[in-house]
Amino acid sequence: MKNTNQAIWNHEEIHPWKIVEKEYPRQLNALKETLFSQGNGYLGLRGTFEEGYDGPESCSMEGTYINGFYEKTPIHYDESAFGYATHTETMLNVPNGKKINILLEDEPFSLGTGQIMAYGRDLDFRTGILTRMVTWKSPRGKTLQLKWERMVSFSIPNKAILRLILTPLDFDGELRINSMLDGHVQNQEAAEDPRFGANLRGQALNVLESFQDEENAMLLQQTVNSGLILLSAVKNRLQTHCHYESVQTFKGRLLENEYHIKARRFMDIQLEKELFYADGQVDEKDDLIRSWENILLHRKELQWDSTVESQEKWLRDFWNQTDVTIEGDERQQQGIRFNLFQLLQSTGQNGKTTVSAKGLTGEGYQGHYFWDTEIYIMPFILYSQPEMARKLLEYRYHILPKARERAWTLFRQKGALYPWRTIAGEECSSYYPAGTAQYHLNADIAFSIKKYWEATGDEDFMYRYGAEILLETARIWMLIGHFSTGKKSRFVINTVTGPDEYTALVNNNYFTNLMASHHLSFAWHYSQKLKEEMPAVYRNLAEEIELEEKERLLWQKASENMYYASKDEKGIIPQDDSFMEKAYWNFEATPSEQYPLLLHYHPLEIYRHQVCKQADLVLAMFLLHTHFTLQEKATNVHYYDAITTHDSSLSTCIFSILYAEIGEMEKAEELFLKNIRMDLDNLHGNTHQGIHAAAMGGAWMCIVNGFAGMRTWEKQILFSPEIPEEWDAYGFQVVFLGNVIRVNISKQETRYQLTKGEGLCIGHKEESFRLTAENPIKIMKRGGLNGRIKA
Repeated sequence: MKNTNQAIWNHEEIHPWKIVEKEYPRQLNALKETLFSQGNGYLGLRGTFEEGYDGPESCSMEGTYINGFYEKTPIHYDESAFGYATHTETMLNVPNGKKINILLEDEPFSLGTGQIMAYGRDLDFRTGILTRMVTWKSPRGKTLQLKWERMVSFSIPNKAILRLILTPLDFDGELRINSMLDGHVQNQEAAEDPRFGANLRGQALNVLESFQDEENAMLLQQTVNSGLILLSAVKNRLQTHCHYESVQTFKGRLLENEYHIKARRFMDIQLEKELFYADGQVDEKDDLIRSWENILLHRKELQWDSTVESQEKWLRDFWNQTDVTIEGDERQQQGIRFNLFQLLQSTGQNGKTTVSAKGLTGEGYQGHYFWDTEIYIMPFILYSQPEMARKLLEYRYHILPKARERAWTLFRQKGALYPWRTIAGEECSSYYPAGTAQYHLNADIAFSIKKYWEATGDEDFMYRYGAEILLETARIWMLIGHFSTGKKSRFVINTVTGPDEYTALVNNNYFTNLMASHHLSFAWHYSQKLKEEMPAVYRNLAEEIELEEKERLLWQKASENMYYASKDEKGIIPQDDSFMEKAYWNFEATPSEQYPLLLHYHPLEIYRHQVCKQADLVLAMFLLHTHFTLQEKATNVHYYDAITTHDSSLSTCIFSILYAEIGEMEKAEELFLKNIRMDLDNLHGNTHQGIHAAAMGGAWMCIVNGFAGMRTWEKQILFSPEIPEEWDAYGFQVVFLGNVIRVNISKQETRYQLTKGEGLCIGHKEESFRLTAENPIKIMKRGGLNGRIKA
């Protein structure tokens, strides 16, 4: 289970709680900018240097992002049709507040010139602090020591802060620090790869107001089309015993606070710089200004120490709830903590945003939200921080009006159809075969709501938000499916695309049908529960959405009579009605440089073959695991793995989980290695464009759902733990129905301990027991449950 990819990180740079860099990255610079990114779910800063980068343009991408702050632009079609998406939404690159230039008289500090005498950079997951230490000799021989520290606050989402300490080592003389708020920023433009870049040209933000004084700079800007405003501000505090003068300049979108300092050798010069960002609707302008004034403008005292103290407490609480420990493999220990930290940095927590495909680390997929959140990221959030999981689901309620509009546009009927990719709720996919046709998104959201309800018992969420989403989205299945006389009156769903984007516009995609049946069944049963137990709540909801009893009865009938293709004589379950009739893809004749296939072959060429981009039927076998036998899982995971390219970063984790379930741990571990350090080791070759957030959630799932075998259904929880060969032990904790369960697994035993809650029944393989705080359980591996001992 060893990963031999050592090209990006030296052995001495592997640390269980940090990513560490001991050499200036040069050609790896853009990749390291992604990996050293910081965020708090609202504000994200790419890990760029404060002074900028003077190497090749392709090796750097400056970026500051606000989750959910976007511009809206028309989608251009030379040949359009009714119902096509009309606009796209792009997460904007906003003014750069971390920019600081340094000059030794007329010599600019740059790692691309002079001589680097010492260099080091690290990002600590326990504090969120990015530290960079540099000793640099200028081309004229002056030596300067620099220490940069930077943090994005979790306690105050609008805020980031950095501290710079400069020390001349062998010279006296003028030193200039130019601290900037730079509004001359723009998004990466679209190129050949459809996954990256946007069709925005030039400046997307118009300046409404600005402000500047000896310490402060502020820009108030508005988007051209989306009707949003943004306030960006910085505050500078210089501390030194050296004499200095300050000058302020305003150059359109660039506000500069420059300090001219009579530097003396060995005498420190410290600059503390706070960054503030807030966005809203145009009519919220006064609120944004008041917030800036209260948090930043009127504060005179230094803020670094107090911000660090608050941050350390916040993250200590986070890791106490979420940490996953791995003994025996330091690279994978670092990998899982990096992944969980990046998920935290990427996750919206205000009920109006969620997690974009690249988090807040880059502009891939234009900052859009997909189904990734509900299926790949939600499990980690749900079973570690359920209150945050609720906020992610509240986002779906926030955009429910847009989903209703989309359903009306396409069907002229009541209901809600969620967009395949979006920020504010509009469908932004211009390619409907792999966009709108993925109706399974409605069922994915319903699945996530059901999992949340089962894991938390949160009826308040269901009454306020969940039930309405559930019932409105259920209506769509009756609009796109029907009871087919040719299929013995079974309910069929035609012309859809499942999770596998290399197979599009098919009839009866197994995943879609199964998830739809699950959705309709839950909609029927939960609405019946409301009707019987909370009649007033049910009546108000039914009146509000104009729900008729005959609709609910049809949902029940469709769920119970859903059509599924039969497995063949070998036990293979068809992914859809026509999948098994297609020719096999010639993998032997496909050179490695022609992957991913989507960049080298026309979609129709891919669609007519048996080739999968990612887990589809196999994903159904994980999510709705009780629907399939273990033999069916084994037969089909082997078949589909052989024809899956894993071009999608969402794929290997699901196959790994299924291989662990069927007892093939060696294969499960092999696929896990392709996931756990996907970004740290740049295994897909495109991490410079941003992280793969869903794959990071998948890494947690590999460990907890795969190796530890955790499954939950109908308010039950079960574990079937195994341990990878190279590991000595691993551990994690999960929250379920208000109980916090600590699980520790070694080669000799499994321990379950209740650290919070009143206790619950949990399953261990084929048996169950009651776990309480007073009754921790130790199960010896050699003896199964018969070897159970009270710890």
